[in-house]
Amino acid sequence: MSRLSIFHRLIIGYLAAFVPIIAVSIYSIFQLQQFTSITSSIINIDNRTIDYEKKLTDSLLSQIRYERKYILIKDDSLYDRFLLSKIDFAKYLDEAVSLSGNPQKMGLLKTIKEHHNRYQSIFDKEVEHLRANRHYPQAQYKQEKEKTVEEIMEGLKRLRAQSRQDTYDRIKNLRDSGISSRRLAAAMAVIAVLWGIGTAFFITKSIAEPLSMVINKTREASGGVLKGDLNVASPPEIVELARSFNYMCDKLGELDKIKSDFFSSMSHELRTPLTSIKEGTNLLLEGIGGETTEKQKRLLTIIAEESNRLIELVNSLLDLSRMEAGMMPFNIIDTGIDQLINKAVMEMEPLSMAKDISLRLEIASNLPAVKIDGERILQVLRNLIGNAIKFTPNGGGVIVSSGLVNGNIEVRVSDTGPGIPEESLTTIFDKFQQASISDSSKIKGTGLGLAIVKHIITAHGGRVWAESELGRGSSFVFSLPT
Repeated sequence: MSRLSIFHRLIIGYLAAFVPIIAVSIYSIFQLQQFTSITSSIINIDNRTIDYEKKLTDSLLSQIRYERKYILIKDDSLYDRFLLSKIDFAKYLDEAVSLSGNPQKMGLLKTIKEHHNRYQSIFDKEVEHLRANRHYPQAQYKQEKEKTVEEIMEGLKRLRAQSRQDTYDRIKNLRDSGISSRRLAAAMAVIAVLWGIGTAFFITKSIAEPLSMVINKTREASGGVLKGDLNVASPPEIVELARSFNYMCDKLGELDKIKSDFFSSMSHELRTPLTSIKEGTNLLLEGIGGETTEKQKRLLTIIAEESNRLIELVNSLLDLSRMEAGMMPFNIIDTGIDQLINKAVMEMEPLSMAKDISLRLEIASNLPAVKIDGERILQVLRNLIGNAIKFTPNGGGVIVSSGLVNGNIEVRVSDTGPGIPEESLTTIFDKFQQASISDSSKIKGTGLGLAIVKHIITAHGGRVWAESELGRGSSFVFSLPT
């Protein structure tokens, strides 16, 4: 089964569903043929035998009537009619014999024929006596004829009763067969349905489970987990797909490593000259290289600010590279999250005051200490609060709240900014990704801050997400296990 392709599995599934149905149909046709055969036997044998019994009775009564009239009148025409009735009787009897296959009926018909021949023999002898005008024991002949006729009539009566009994037995068998056939057909139908459903479920599962594994692995890859460890045993098409997927993940992993190594190397190479530029600019601003004009000071200030921005970008790239490589050290100790929040808010107050943004705290009391790296969580708080202030227009507000939710400490940073489109709520945590917000086109960022936040929170066993509605602000939330 493991080597069968999806096409062959589907064919087997269809056959497994249709073969039992065909079997039930064939059985039903066979039973209908049986019913037809029994019905034909009733119509063509039993009913016709009863008809022949009536004809034989009528023919015998005609013979008796002509026989008695001939004895009284001695008219040869009456004897001729007697002979015609005799011929009819013999014909009906032969037809009845050829029709019946029942041994009991055959025995009755044979006995009737023997009695009828005897009756004919007695009457023929009596006719000879009458035509020769000889005296004969008339009473004895009459008694023998009446006895023979009674035996013939009794045989016909028994033939009719036997035919009716056969009809009854066949109808009874037909009813019993119909009941058993209905039960068997119902059982076969139920078994066929269950068999079809079971086979379809098994085959569908054998296809759906590997596809689900591929889908889940694809989702992991889309989230940046590029592990080529997808192991699928069957069917062959999906096995080949899994091999191609693993190959793709391996290649993407290699490319991602090359990229990370490139950023790390470039960051190391850039940080030293940038630091030199920064320090040299500061020395020029302090007048170490001689007196500077106001215009020169403005240019040097711009150079210093851009140097700081580039150094910050380089540091972020180095941090992210170390995190992705699993080389970022974490100093995990019991720390009060409320202290870190207060410190981060105090550091960000000058920025909020410069934009006339109210920065409020809503910290729940008696929050338990958690095992975290205080400096890294402080880096997370600075990033989230700084972003909230950056994207909130002047006169807006930012709220930093915390509390216990489902046994975890949850920290929420909410702002009154322009909001984030729904399609960007997950991608903004990817590196070099920023939400497309029309009102913030003049606000520049590296696209690395939220990626670093996600790595830090994930490394602590927590999770981070964003909630937003365009035009009504955003909330960035992270939760940490206690």
